[in-house]
Amino acid sequence: MEIASEIPTPGAETKSYTAQFRVMYLNVDFDHYINFTERFADSLQVEYFSSRENLLAALQENFPADVIIAHENSGGIELLDYIRSTAGFGNIPFILMVDKLTRASIETAREKHADDIFSVRFDDGDLITRIKYFKKRQWYVANKALKKIGDQSAHTPLWKRSIDIITTGTAVLLLLPVFIIVAILIRLDSKGPVFYKSKRVGSGYKIFDLYKFRTMRTDADQQIRKMAALSMYNKSTEPVQQMETSGLCAECQAGKQCKSLLFHDGKEICEKLYHFQKEQKAAFMKFQNDPRITRFGQFLRNSSIDELPQLINILKGDMSLVGNRPLPLYEAEKMTTDDKIFRFAGPAGLTGLWQVTKRGKGKADMSEEERTQLDITYAKEFSFKMDMQIILKTFPALLQSENV
Repeated sequence: MEIASEIPTPGAETKSYTAQFRVMYLNVDFDHYINFTERFADSLQVEYFSSRENLLAALQENFPADVIIAHENSGGIELLDYIRSTAGFGNIPFILMVDKLTRASIETAREKHADDIFSVRFDDGDLITRIKYFKKRQWYVANKALKKIGDQSAHTPLWKRSIDIITTGTAVLLLLPVFIIVAILIRLDSKGPVFYKSKRVGSGYKIFDLYKFRTMRTDADQQIRKMAALSMYNKSTEPVQQMETSGLCAECQAGKQCKSLLFHDGKEICEKLYHFQKEQKAAFMKFQNDPRITRFGQFLRNSSIDELPQLINILKGDMSLVGNRPLPLYEAEKMTTDDKIFRFAGPAGLTGLWQVTKRGKGKADMSEEERTQLDITYAKEFSFKMDMQIILKTFPALLQSENV
């Protein structure tokens, strides 16, 4: 089975960047998005968002973004404020877009702690070079943290590793038919690899590839561009543009009235063109709503089946059944201070202490500081008894809709 790499692999900072960087792009002006993707199609995999709410929802689902690029007039300033004030997202690279670079806009970006600012045309500066720098910076922080936590990191005890191998090995064997069926359905549903992998930080601040079943299209941005090319709003489609300007289709313009004339938005329009515009807009908006998630992918997410390949991570020794959740690079970067880094001294795991501590309550009811302190507690005190208690408490927590 193939595996899609969402983020460059370790060591990529010293090698050529062959993998595409994943960009979350926020801009209500769709034409700007089309121009952006056409210009950077070879280097960036661009995920389009027309509202900051949708972008934040994707981030909260651990969307593996390398950088956020957001326009100031599309909620970019508000999004930047939220990102920088939220512990989990604080250090994710953020580029602010503006219509025109001015001294005032540059000063605003600096005050808001944006990583950089570009005009929406990206005609000043080298965007790809900047994104490469952001990745190098993340690896530099990771290397420093690895040295810092290395001496304090606890090795996985034999009893814990034995439990992991026995339980997850048995689970993988029992679920093998499910893996095969899901893999086939993913390939039938959309083109692309069965799995994707994203970089996570685990025990000892070691970075590894976390596996999941792929739930997103690998060609969402290309599909949107194709839809835009067919859309009546595409400025390069001359016949459609002429129809939109005149309000008449080609037959009506030739003196042959195809159907009855209607009045729409204060102007005369032939019925044929009216229905054409309505169908094109409906199809375009339906596609644009969420082009990233496949039909089968939505089911995988809702049922949490997409998480099953993490059993492979446990068998490999990347993580344990019980431990502190492995974090995305930008979130782990916020945990490298002296008072928080010890949470990486314990094993990484599927479920852990904080997930079952406030059973039945949402993540919003527990502060980031509380979760970090519980992670540190587990790293210092984990034992066979504690692991068994967490495992037994995990199932009731799942039934009470806790997100673990």
